[in-house]
Amino acid sequence: MDDSTKRWWHNRANLALVVFLAIGGYFLVTEHRAHLVEALPWILVGGCLLMHLFMHRGHGDRHGDQDGNKP
Repeated sequence: MDDSTKRWWHNRANLALVVFLAIGGYFLVTEHRAHLVEALPWILVGGCLLMHLFMHRGHGDRHGDQDGNKP
């Protein structure tokens, strides 16, 4: 297998980076769990607001022809 067809996980540096990021993420979550639990209701409310804004797609614009039929 030549260098152009190697996968990214075959490189030792990339694999070490993934391991260190996983360990760091674990400690970040375990040490700040209380803050995450406190913020969870606000994260859910923010998610609902974002879905409302981005999923209505114009909310009132007519996307079809004049008869109200959608294409």
